[in-house]
Order: sequence, then structure tokens, then C-alpha cells
Amino acid sequence: MVTKVLLCAVFLVVEIFGDTKTDEDNCDLSGKWLESIKVTRDIWKMGFHRELVTTVECGPSSPEKLQTLLVQNLPRGVYIDPYQLASLQQDTGLQVVLDSEVDLEAPAYESNGLFMFVYPTRDLQHPRHLQAVVPIHGRYHRPSSGQGWEQLEIEPPRLFLRANGCAQLLPAPHVLMDAPCSGYNLSMCKWMEIQLPQDQRNISLELPVGNQSLLVPVCTGTLLATLLCCVIIANAIWRHGFL
Repeated sequence: MVTKVLLCAVFLVVEIFGDTKTDEDNCDLSGKWLESIKVTRDIWKMGFHRELVTTVECGPSSPEKLQTLLVQNLPRGVYIDPYQLASLQQDTGLQVVLDSEVDLEAPAYESNGLFMFVYPTRDLQHPRHLQAVVPIHGRYHRPSSGQGWEQLEIEPPRLFLRANGCAQLLPAPHVLMDAPCSGYNLSMCKWMEIQLPQDQRNISLELPVGNQSLLVPVCTGTLLATLLCCVIIANAIWRHGFL
């Protein structure tokens, strides 16, 4: 009888430990709360200097140590200032890792698209919200005929998750990717991709561009104004006897 009780106790401990180990290994990334994740985006400010705001909304049952990664592609018409990012990382904790060097002076037609890793942080006012406010800047475009604006489309980001202290992420068919652990730690970590709803849309912004149809009037007006100023100056010099 005592032997049976001991065996039952051993099996119970093994079963509990096994369940706990499985939950720990999966990092709580197998729960239904994944279906409630929402990603919203917005563009703040106007003109050539904007802010791309991305918010990840997690459910109440999400892990406390959850970390998120947004893999974002930017079109050639905008760029990120790495010097500004370094300053914001010290001042506000913004974490962004760029995949390549950025030419700050190149116009849009001589530039390539940009690829970046963005690590949203907790919103103090909304604990279940993770947010990243990334400054983006418009490049100069070629003058257009009749249009005063250039419309740019920014694709939705890819969302990846991980949790501190987990032994492994969920196996296939989940997509795993090696990426920097954070903006402060460039060591590689395993990230699990979360499929976002199909209704995710591009976000657009408009940048002012020159009007090519005004080239002749502007050049003519500038030339006439220059000639008029030269005549006035020459007349003043002649009248006051400086020659």
C-alpha cells in the first residue's frame, strides 16, 4: 500500500513538472491570446519630417515578459537619420536597428529602400500596449508636371514575438527568424512570426514636390527681377557720381 502511494506521488510530480516545463518552453506563446493581437499605425506631423507610430495591442493574458519585434520596409522616398536615432535611444529609449548605411543627402531617385528592426516598448498609460514612434524624413523628388505632391506607400510590418527565459519557441509550422535581441543587444535571438490579419493596409503620406510647369515663369521672373535690380543699382551709382 505504501509502495503504491509513493509511486502515485512520483508520477504526479513528474506530470506536474512536465506540464510546467512544456509551458516554460513554449513561453506562453501558444495561447489563444495571440488571436487578439492588433497592430495599428499612424503618421504624425506634416511636411518632410514625420513620425511613423506603430502600436501593438496585446490581450490581458499575454506574458508579462513578452518582447515584440517589427520588421519594417520603407520606400526609397523616405529615410531614417541614424544620428537622430542614436540621440533618441539615449533620451527616450527608442530601439531601432538599421540593416545598412543611410545616405542622408541622396534624392529619392538615387536611393534604395530601407529595412529596419523596430522594438516597441511599453506604453506607461496603457500597460498592454507596446508602441514605437520612429522619426522618418522625406527625400527630395524630381519635379512633376502639374502635381504638387508625391504620394508614398509604407507597407505593413511583420510582427515577431519572444519572451525572456524561454527554452524554445513553438515548432513548425511557425516561422522562426534570427534577429538582434534588442536595440541595445545585437546578439542574435530566435523570434517567432505572428501572422497578422489580412486586412492590414498600407499607410500613405504625401510629400511636396516642385511643379515643372512653372519652370519657365519662375526663371523668367527671376531674370527680370535680377535685371531690374542691376538697373536700379547702376542708376544710383551714376546719380551719386561713384563712377
